[in-house]
Amino acid sequence: MTIKFPLVIDGQWRAGSSNESQAVLNPATGESLGLVAHATLADLDEALAAATRGMREWQVVSPWERGTILKKAADILRANIDSAARTITLEQGKPLAESKGEVGRSADFLEWGGEQARRISGRFLRGRDTGHRIEIETHPVGVVAAFTPWNFPMALAAKKFAGALGAGCSIICKPSEETPGSVLVLAKALLDAGVPPAAIGVVFGRPDEISSYLIPAPAVAKVTFTGSIPVGKLLAATAGKAMKPVTMELGGHAPTIVCADVDPEKVADFLAKAKFTNAGQICLSPTRFFVEESVRERFTTRLAQHAKAWRVGDGLDPQTQMGPLANERRVHAMSHLVDDTLGKGGKVAAGGQRIGDRGFFFAPTVLAHVPDDAEILRSEPFGPVVPVLGFTDEDAMLSLANGLEFGLSGYVFTNDASRQQRIKDSLHFGTVGVNDVATHIPEVPLGGWKESGYGTEGGIEILEPYQKTKFLSIR
Repeated sequence: MTIKFPLVIDGQWRAGSSNESQAVLNPATGESLGLVAHATLADLDEALAAATRGMREWQVVSPWERGTILKKAADILRANIDSAARTITLEQGKPLAESKGEVGRSADFLEWGGEQARRISGRFLRGRDTGHRIEIETHPVGVVAAFTPWNFPMALAAKKFAGALGAGCSIICKPSEETPGSVLVLAKALLDAGVPPAAIGVVFGRPDEISSYLIPAPAVAKVTFTGSIPVGKLLAATAGKAMKPVTMELGGHAPTIVCADVDPEKVADFLAKAKFTNAGQICLSPTRFFVEESVRERFTTRLAQHAKAWRVGDGLDPQTQMGPLANERRVHAMSHLVDDTLGKGGKVAAGGQRIGDRGFFFAPTVLAHVPDDAEILRSEPFGPVVPVLGFTDEDAMLSLANGLEFGLSGYVFTNDASRQQRIKDSLHFGTVGVNDVATHIPEVPLGGWKESGYGTEGGIEILEPYQKTKFLSIR
C-alpha cells in the first residue's frame, strides 16, 4: 500500500490542489515508501490565511497554558516513540536506536519550549522624574516560516516549533520532501495536545517555489532555516529585501584537533562513534582531523580499524551501527571527495567506496596523507568520510582550522590544561568541545559564527528569536 504524506493546512490533512506529488524513497532499499503532496500557490495562500488567524488564536492563550500544551505534546511523542522512530528510520535511514534518541530529543525540545514560555516576563523601571515609569514588554513576533532539513527531520523541526509556539507565534513549516513523515508525526502530536489547528501548517513542494513565495508574503514576520550556507544566503537575502528577521543555522566543517598528550587509541575509539553517527550527516560532526604528528599513525590505524569493522546496514536491523546515506546525491558526493583526494596523492586507509547496488550505502572511510589542495578540506563532506592530517606547528594548524568560512563547531582533545585554554580560545566557532563532541540539547543555545549562520536556537534564549519588544513610557 502506498503511503500518502499530506499537507496540513488549518487542521486539514489533504493533497495539494493540483494533486501533484513526488516519491519518498527508503534509503536502505531505494524503493518508494509513498508519495508526498505538493502545495500550489493557492494552497500556500490558504496556509498563510490560516496561520494569520491561528496567530490571533494562539497568542492570547496564556503562557502557562501554552507550556501545558507543549508538555502534553512531548508526552504524546514519548508514548509513541517506537512508531515515530520507525518512521524516521524508514525515510531517513539512521539506525532505529538513533531514531529513538531523536524522538526523545524532539520531545525534550517541546517540553523545554513550554517551560520557557511560562517564564515570559517584562521589565519595570522607574522614570527619571516623579509620575513617570517605564515598562518593557515582550510579544510574539508573528507568523513564522520555518524551513527544515532531512538529516534530523523531527528534532530540527521540533526546535523551531518549540521556540515559535512557546513564544505565542503560529508557524508554517516546509520540511524536506525526502523525510515528510517525521514532521507530520510531530505536527499530529502538537495538534492532539491542543495547539489550535490554524496555528500549525506543514507544506511540501518545490523548495525554491515555496521559499520565494512564503518569505516575502506580508503575513510572514519571521524566517528560520537550518541547512547549507549557499541556500541560507539565498533565503536571508530574500528576507532582507522585506526587512524580516531570520535565524540561520548553517553548515559546518569542524576541525578536530588531537594532541600528542592523549591516548590516541582511546580518542580514536570515541571519535569513530561520534563521526559515524547518522552516517556523518550532522552539521556538528567532526570533519577535519588534525592529529599531532607523533601520534598520527597510531590514531589513523585505530580509526581505520573501527571503519573497517563498523556494521553498515538497514537501520531497522538491531545489529546495524550505521545506516545508509539519506539519498543518492550523498553517495555521489562521497565518491567525488574520495576520488579527488586519491587523484591528488592521498591514500585510503579504510573504506572509500559504495557498498552494494541496493540502497544508498557508503563505507565508513578514513583518508590518510591528504594533500593540502584536496577538496574535502574545503567542502563540508556531510557523510562518513574522515580526512586525517598531521601537524607539528600549533599556530600553523590553528590558522588552517580557522581558515574557512565555516564557524559552527570545533573540537580539541588534550589533557594539558594550559593547552586546552589556549586552543579553545583560539577556535573561532560558536560551539567548541574540549575532550568531547557536542550534541545540541534543548538547554543550550546553538549558533554559528562567520558564514555558519546567525542567531541561536535552544537554551534559556529559545523564545528570543520569536519575540519582539515594546517600550512603554507612562505618565
